[in-house]
Amino acid sequence: MKILHIPCLEDNYSYLVINEKTKEAAAVDPAEPHKVFRAAQENGVHLKLVLTTHHHWDHAGGNDKIKQIVPGIKVYGGSVDNVRGCTNKVENGDRIPLGDEISILCLHTPCHTQGHISYYVTGKDGEDPAVFTGDTLFIAGCGKFFEGTAEQMYQSLCVTLGSLPNPTRVFCGHEYTEKNFQFAITVEPDNEKIRQKLAWAQQQRRSGLPTIPSTIGEELETNPFMRVDLPDVQRMVGCKSPVEAIREIRQRKDTWKPTA
Repeated sequence: MKILHIPCLEDNYSYLVINEKTKEAAAVDPAEPHKVFRAAQENGVHLKLVLTTHHHWDHAGGNDKIKQIVPGIKVYGGSVDNVRGCTNKVENGDRIPLGDEISILCLHTPCHTQGHISYYVTGKDGEDPAVFTGDTLFIAGCGKFFEGTAEQMYQSLCVTLGSLPNPTRVFCGHEYTEKNFQFAITVEPDNEKIRQKLAWAQQQRRSGLPTIPSTIGEELETNPFMRVDLPDVQRMVGCKSPVEAIREIRQRKDTWKPTA
């Protein structure tokens, strides 16, 4: 299994998941379809399907065009998310094959949108799995609660995604990492791992490099939204439950302004 990131629009990431044995590929959120198709051609692979995380235009807006470019391509999206161009609606627990060695498990991760799907991808034995989290889980952050509740985001982040194996690579929908870590320090000022990751993210961006992927294990150590089960984190934000804490941290993030 090979994964390519493709920067799109202002700060989006699209991805290609490639089965190197069969030369088949899945495109995740191909917001700029010509750019994604060109990357597939350059790598000598055939686009078989599209995995859409949610209905927002910067994730699903390229679906109609990619169906024109690749006739017969299947476009997957959440059953209740009204995904543009969707040909195959998926529910939590559905599996999609990509060749004979790659399996894609659909995980319903609602809150940012009600039908948001994260895609958990496993390859052959010995390969670390990957999860494409769209705008539910970012590195050191999470999506705004546009269509859902704090209870839903807690379930999506801390239960559904948080229970994936620690080595699972996290590929999110946007390059928000540097600002996310700047905010995370305001929640946990004594968390040295957050400070180290912020310094690393700043260096990556100065060098014009991406900050993806992270791992589920790293997120559990440095992402305040995934650490709300910890009594120390709850105490720091003046809360007494994980759901209360995730709501409070999101409200703080919504009004927080990064320092120059």
